[in-house]
Amino acid sequence: MRVALMIEGQEGVTWEQWCALADACEEHGVETLFRSDHYISQVDEDGKVAHDAWTTLAALAARTTTLRLGTLVSPATFRLPGLLANAAATADHVSGGRIELGIGAGWMEREHRAFGFPFPETSVRVEMFAEQLEIVHRLWTEDRVDFHGRHYVLEDAPGLPKPVQKPHPPILVGGSGLRGTADPAARFADEYNSPFVSPDDFAAIRAKVVAACERAGRDPATMRFSTMCGCLIGATRADALERARELYARAPRDVDFDAWLEGYSNRSLFGSVDEVAEQLGAYERAGCDRVMLQHLLHADLEPVRLIGRELAPAVA
Repeated sequence: MRVALMIEGQEGVTWEQWCALADACEEHGVETLFRSDHYISQVDEDGKVAHDAWTTLAALAARTTTLRLGTLVSPATFRLPGLLANAAATADHVSGGRIELGIGAGWMEREHRAFGFPFPETSVRVEMFAEQLEIVHRLWTEDRVDFHGRHYVLEDAPGLPKPVQKPHPPILVGGSGLRGTADPAARFADEYNSPFVSPDDFAAIRAKVVAACERAGRDPATMRFSTMCGCLIGATRADALERARELYARAPRDVDFDAWLEGYSNRSLFGSVDEVAEQLGAYERAGCDRVMLQHLLHADLEPVRLIGRELAPAVA
């Protein structure tokens, strides 16, 4: 199992902190740094900066040498597909071929209303996502693209710039295994990501995507499967508890610390390196190829070292 770091960029991550996180990843051998693609905090709209995802990734690409970088995931509602394809391909050139593109339908209504992004009903957003996925894939792999869909029309579009990676950068689709995301993913994606699910739920979602691959005539073995999990990790359980108390104190809670931690532990990874590695084993047995560890205490770089130096080798 491969391990990546996931940062919620909309929760006040400054440029200086992005640089420190990327440097720590490269120093300690974390293979990939993913970031969310949101424009507004879910915790504190007035106090949390939210830098643009693709601008941030391109800038990090220019100052790193080995770290892979990607979105988890870019909503179809934020950008036209031609713009998204070009932005990600440009970042791939800046990085020398280290970009991964995650695409989803979008879900946070508040940020759409705040900044004027369209937010149609779920079925329409899923249609937009499916068309975007196909268009990006085709722009990256075909010389010229004509596309006439319900939401987007391209007329003899030159598929330039082509990305550095061949045949194209890895494309991840975020979803819960429903046909609206599973069927397009089976045709055009390289990886299917199911966030915040239990190992049993992960296995059930994976089975649905495998069935979608079979319907599409694709060998399911060519699809990778991943999940994103919350993670509070320490060299010891006591260290993890200290980080849990810090995270608990960051926002008003309706329950006391012990009740909150019990709930967090039921849906996320918590404990020492050995304990987290054991918890990850259940996901690996469920068919998970990669896990993106959500690190909410983004100014704390010690978990990055633990993940790269100790956890990743333990589960590889």
